[in-house]
Amino acid sequence: MPTSVPPESATPMPGASTPTVSVLMSVYRNTRADELTAALDSLLQQTRRADEILIVEDGPLTPELYEVLEQHCREHPTSKRLPLPVNQGLGPALQAGLETIETDFVARLDSDDIAAPERFARQLACFTTGQNLDVVGSAVSEFYHHPGDTNNVRALPETHEAIQRYAKINNPINHPSVMMRVSAVKAVGGYQNVHFMEDYDLFARLLAHDYRFYNIPEPLTFFRVSDDQFRRRTSAGMWAAERQLQRNLVTYGLVSYPRSVGNFIIRMSYRKIPHGLLKRVYSLLFHRSSQ
Repeated sequence: MPTSVPPESATPMPGASTPTVSVLMSVYRNTRADELTAALDSLLQQTRRADEILIVEDGPLTPELYEVLEQHCREHPTSKRLPLPVNQGLGPALQAGLETIETDFVARLDSDDIAAPERFARQLACFTTGQNLDVVGSAVSEFYHHPGDTNNVRALPETHEAIQRYAKINNPINHPSVMMRVSAVKAVGGYQNVHFMEDYDLFARLLAHDYRFYNIPEPLTFFRVSDDQFRRRTSAGMWAAERQLQRNLVTYGLVSYPRSVGNFIIRMSYRKIPHGLLKRVYSLLFHRSSQ
């Protein structure tokens, strides 16, 4: 049943051991060095720091990015680098990193986003309150150049039951905001190569296996947005990715075949909206003001 008290405000379970957490980040050559620096700095400013920061180098990087990573890891020994010889894409890169992680929890952050200082402390508190949670996301605050330059907050359903319902039509977790129980993620096979939608596919499998979800309603991650993100939503590869995802949702038992066909039509119709109008529709569907 939905709880009327947010898990993070409850009293921790007595005798619980201190959980460990790793950050999983993927970097590729198109990442900007200054944005990567800001993302890494936000991890160092956490009120509860991660026990490990794992940075997957998804193929060869630029000299500027190597310089940022070398300096960061030199100054912070808990940070590790995992170089991949060729660019594999986000899903395979994250899976390569996940396979090396041995902590209790894994937190995601994209290499151009920023974590709020209290993020990890708030999320870890959710896991230690007797609610039996396995996945904890949060709302995200969108920005273009620096946090606070828009009032847009992307908030998703909060309770497990609402997340289950929402997952039948859309991704129920803001991926860069998520913290997950490592044993649960590995038990369902981790990230798989579902191009563009590896996160939605992972969350669907976790829900299908009865793992428990929660979204903190406050934004704890600053999410960088750009016009390129909207253009990618309408790229040719999205058709194949959407077909694969809907087939997977049927296989996982989350939706029926007729529902998957309806999902495909609705979601691809949304993607066919002209670019300028798409941004307005996106805002109406997902945004609430931060004020």
